Amino acid sequence: MSKLSDRLRDEIEQDIATGTLSPGTHLDETELAERFQVSRTPIREAISMLAGEGLVEYRPRRGAVVVQITPERLTEMFEVMAELEAMCARLAARRIGPQELKLLGQAHEKCRQAADVSDSDAYFYANEHFHHLIYTFSRNAFLTEQASGLQRKLRTYRRLQLRVKYRLRKSFDEHQQVLDAIAAHQEQRAASLLKAHVVVQGERFTDLVNTLAKIESLDGIG
Repeated sequence: MSKLSDRLRDEIEQDIATGTLSPGTHLDETELAERFQVSRTPIREAISMLAGEGLVEYRPRRGAVVVQITPERLTEMFEVMAELEAMCARLAARRIGPQELKLLGQAHEKCRQAADVSDSDAYFYANEHFHHLIYTFSRNAFLTEQASGLQRKLRTYRRLQLRVKYRLRKSFDEHQQVLDAIAAHQEQRAASLLKAHVVVQGERFTDLVNTLAKIESLDGIG
């Protein structure tokens, strides 16, 4: 896959996240190629990556379309994601070294910078890097692969969560607690904190459902 296809994947994913491309929308390679002024090959690669992440599916006679995931299914996926990340945090707290801890702190600082200016998109990427480092520092390659794979499937919805009012600052504060627990090698505390940070329930479930509903209603108006 090329760097161009990676960029196109991010652009199309952003359109899915914001509702510009609503669930059920057909992704026409020719139209997208014209829009981005590229050939169809990187567009095809980008759509293939999105399909691998579970955001797009191929249907008979329709080709690639944006997937619609129900709120109930999303909750189930976030439950599994929370358990995987909790395991990563527990192992990272046990195995992390001084240099790795420094890198995690630097990633946390990037989140702070984005949160301070309320830049949800910048925070999304900094947040993603922070979490990925925790996967990596678990020093369990199979666990890292599984967590990364599900994280890719949930990218759009994790991005949407960060657009909820006050979520950036709350997310950052939760990161601080996780970082402190990992630095102190408090395995169970790190696991519990990261699980609570990721899982979608209660008010956060309501916020996510409302955000999805707004996107669908705007699409209906259009």
